[in-house]
Amino acid sequence: MTATPRKPEILAPAGDMPCFLAALAAGADAVYLGLKNFSARMQADNFSTSDLSRMVELANAEHRRIYVAFNTLAKPNEPETAARLIARLVRDAPPHGLIVQDPGMLALARAAGYKGGLFLSTLSNITHPMALESAARLGADRVVLPRELSIDEVRQMDAACPDGMDFEFFVHGALCWCVSGRCYWSSYMGGKSGLRGRCVQPCRRMYRQQKHAERSFSCLDYSLDVLVKATLDIPHIASWKIEGRKKGPHYVYHTALAYRILRDEGADPQARREAVKILEMSLGRKTTRAHFLPQRDSAPTQPDAQTSSGLLAGKIHIDAEGRPSFKPHLELLPGDYLRVGYEDEAWHATLPVSRRVPKAGTLCLRLAKHKTPRAGTPVFLIDRREPELMRLIAEWQAKLNACRGRAPANVSFTPTWPRPAKARRRPDMLVRSSVPHGTETRRSRTSVVGLWLTARSVREVSRTVAPDMAWWLPPVIWPNEEDAWKRTILEARRNGARHFVCNAPWQAAFFAELPAAREPLDLIAGPFCNLANAFAIEAMARLGFSAAFVSPELSGEDFLALPAQSPLPLGMVLGGFWPMGIGRHAPEGIKPGEPFQSPKGESFWTRKFGQNTWVFPAWPLDLSAKKAELEAAGYSFFAQLDDAPPKTLAVNPRPGLFNWDGRLL
Repeated sequence: MTATPRKPEILAPAGDMPCFLAALAAGADAVYLGLKNFSARMQADNFSTSDLSRMVELANAEHRRIYVAFNTLAKPNEPETAARLIARLVRDAPPHGLIVQDPGMLALARAAGYKGGLFLSTLSNITHPMALESAARLGADRVVLPRELSIDEVRQMDAACPDGMDFEFFVHGALCWCVSGRCYWSSYMGGKSGLRGRCVQPCRRMYRQQKHAERSFSCLDYSLDVLVKATLDIPHIASWKIEGRKKGPHYVYHTALAYRILRDEGADPQARREAVKILEMSLGRKTTRAHFLPQRDSAPTQPDAQTSSGLLAGKIHIDAEGRPSFKPHLELLPGDYLRVGYEDEAWHATLPVSRRVPKAGTLCLRLAKHKTPRAGTPVFLIDRREPELMRLIAEWQAKLNACRGRAPANVSFTPTWPRPAKARRRPDMLVRSSVPHGTETRRSRTSVVGLWLTARSVREVSRTVAPDMAWWLPPVIWPNEEDAWKRTILEARRNGARHFVCNAPWQAAFFAELPAAREPLDLIAGPFCNLANAFAIEAMARLGFSAAFVSPELSGEDFLALPAQSPLPLGMVLGGFWPMGIGRHAPEGIKPGEPFQSPKGESFWTRKFGQNTWVFPAWPLDLSAKKAELEAAGYSFFAQLDDAPPKTLAVNPRPGLFNWDGRLL
């Protein structure tokens, strides 16, 4: 007799207390949220540990669950603070799960006494089935799947899921053009990293190629709505996850309620229609199903349309004295929230409604003088404060008020730091996508050619030369590519290749079961692994890596501090064209290999590698002047990315220091 599949939990977001209470009121089984630190949504209000103590008490009483998003890249000086915070959670407000990005946080959380679930964030970039084996080796109980997968690929992931592991699966919410964990756009442009929860969403801007400007990278919201039923029979999907920790309680309530109806009553056509109507009331963006149905791809962008969230409420009128106002198409309530214009416009603003405004009444807008919009600028309603929802939130607030929680106090906990490795010089790498005819490829004492691994590059390099080269794996591998990569790696190994640079930690699984070879294997964790602290590097050692590149996002101070702490020899990318981001979605309206510009005149270009599109800036990373300082700090090797930009691109003279002189907020 076949067992009845378990129902996935409805997992709702909460960026503030009203959203948390709205999620409970909608019947969400679990809520994920962030603290004031170490959260990948630092623009949300987030919560203190005192708040969380009472919230966990309420959740336990109501048989609900709370997951804390601890999902940021941790810099060299932060693991001890993170460990103390986790120890404090263990004592005062133990959540039912921790969502982490940094692989070092898995062991650090257990060392701090945490016994709940450990979930690897979508920012960890676990994108293909074999990656799950490596994640399980480091102690992950759950993996958050990427939003780019088709239903067939989700089933492939499910078939490979190790015992004791399950999945969170996004069913609704904002969609990024870049693959999670592979976006450096905001960071490269100004130190506000998506991996640190500070993204300023440069992908939402208008970009111009030749004379045509479009929002080519600004995605619609992802929404499976009635198609979500296709996941009900996938055994390891334990959670239907709704994105939106920067959204308001209206959105949280309506999305959680709709997906609860689709889960519990989805067989009833009337219930399905009701759920779809509720989702339409959530005030999000227009929606897409992206790649979910492989035979019917849905475009993730509408380049020629606006992609702001909210319901159009009216358009701006400017009076004779230059003051903006508008007449709403619907009644506005005190506490409703409005968006003026689009994110990439100079006057873009959000503001609350302070009084009731009837339909076709007049609302004068109080905006800073430099934020005065043009006449005709659209105004969107992005959050509602309808009386019934406010009543429900008040009822749950009363329940929360009855919870006492635990009084905060300092916690004394110091993790055991990894033993630092002795610095030993390794050859530098000149990394290319192909080897030009006549180029020297043999290893010298000081340098080696690095080559992006492809089936073609393996065939073109002789067995005499292959052992001397460093073979670079791509930053993203999709489920439908995995078998081809297994064959390519096996062929490279049979040809004598021994030095491999893995650009996701989880790619170590490709090498775990290779047949024995005469030459020992040398695995290096690549720069796309986003390693930034000693504990993350220690996790790489446990996966079998012998050396590691550090994340190129760090500041100069952080770069110089890390070698003295690292349990593996460290390398750095010193120069070359580092990508702003990597996406599986093709950017509509942008021709590959041709320059395009941002509203501020910055130039970029794209290049297709396999199924992915890479976006490059028109100025290279260049930290070559820092090499002596880095060698003195203990770095063992360096890499130069040698691929050339299009001939039509005018290289920008802008300095390529990334975050060297910044703080990486």
